[in-house]
Amino acid sequence: MRRLALPLAACLLLAGCAPTVSLTPAPQATAVGCASLIVGIRGIETIGDAQRRQTDAQGTAAWGTPASVTLYCGVETPEASALPCTTQSGVDWLLSESGDERIATTYGRAPGVQLITTRDASVNDALETLSGAVATSTRGTDRRCLADPGASATPSAIP
Repeated sequence: MRRLALPLAACLLLAGCAPTVSLTPAPQATAVGCASLIVGIRGIETIGDAQRRQTDAQGTAAWGTPASVTLYCGVETPEASALPCTTQSGVDWLLSESGDERIATTYGRAPGVQLITTRDASVNDALETLSGAVATSTRGTDRRCLADPGASATPSAIP
């Protein structure tokens, strides 16, 4: 029994090195699809070089120290948008920027999901890593990106 106590203590000590990320839940974070998404991404420990972190809000996830990728499930999505749109694993994402953050918000999915990446993280990596789980956990609606697929924005178009 004593042998197990030391490794357990070491794990607890190491877990304390990266404090919980404090986030605010999205308005519909209690939606069934959000619970399914959070369970579905449980095994995703890294996005690029960023390691998974604990969060303190329902329907959220974070990677990196400091958090360079954050996920919010249960966000409101627009009825229509002039924002650039890209599709990854069957999920349409609206792309925008705010200061040093790049924001990808699902379009035509319920509940809505938003990924926010800092300049230290790749929005491409985040979309590639998480879109499959978003596709299986949320339901598609009749709304789709209308841009010509050859002309639609790609995540790399957002610096």
